[in-house]
Amino acid sequence: MRLIPLYAAMLMVAGCASQAPAPSAPPDIQDLNHASTEQAPVEQADTAEAKPTSPLLPSAFFADGAPAFVAWRCTPAQDLIAASPEGELRLWSRQGFYRLDPAVVASGARYVKGDLSFWNKGSEAVVESANGRLECEQDVSRETTTRETRPNAIFFAKGNEPGWMMILDRQTSHLRLIADYGQQTLTLPYKIERLANGQEATVQLRSTRDDQPLQARLQAKACFDSMSGMPYPVQVTLQWQERTLRGCGQGIEGL
Repeated sequence: MRLIPLYAAMLMVAGCASQAPAPSAPPDIQDLNHASTEQAPVEQADTAEAKPTSPLLPSAFFADGAPAFVAWRCTPAQDLIAASPEGELRLWSRQGFYRLDPAVVASGARYVKGDLSFWNKGSEAVVESANGRLECEQDVSRETTTRETRPNAIFFAKGNEPGWMMILDRQTSHLRLIADYGQQTLTLPYKIERLANGQEATVQLRSTRDDQPLQARLQAKACFDSMSGMPYPVQVTLQWQERTLRGCGQGIEGL
């Protein structure tokens, strides 16, 4: 799979960041993809006339048409996530998001961006940059969530202990929070307080209801479900009812 190379490159970047500056020239991020989700606050048919009115999200939150998110485990210890849409490799590390372009190679698949290189053969990959070299092995993968399973959502997140879910509606600026293993359900209007694209793509939002304060921070970084270990491209932190809830999420794309 050509997705593997890009994933490895991102992993390398993330792993080396703690010892040296992150590689320069992060890929350009374009504003937004389309997506949706089930359980969204507004139950509305997905028709040609029903155009999304919710805020746009960074491209780094989406697989951009790739069929799956793939986890890579690298040495020195790194955890990377990759997705392989047509013509590029998308890579998430603990430090951020990168897009790599395909490069000519005699065997396997190779992707590059600046001084980053991801070269894989089968389930193994080598990532190289100015910061060093990573040797990686492919781990678990997860199919990309699409509108087929969550037709009314543009973003979906979940966490554990206690179990919770957050869904951003595709049609309006409303979110639904299902918390405490389903014992509490809230539908709230929200506003975007901060949105950044690029390597450190981030969205910060808050509820506009004074009687139900909630803040959420979404960051394009490698995230792994704390129970299943499944890979996601977005780390999610919620501040709600004097609690901090942590989990993973992804943008929901069209079919």
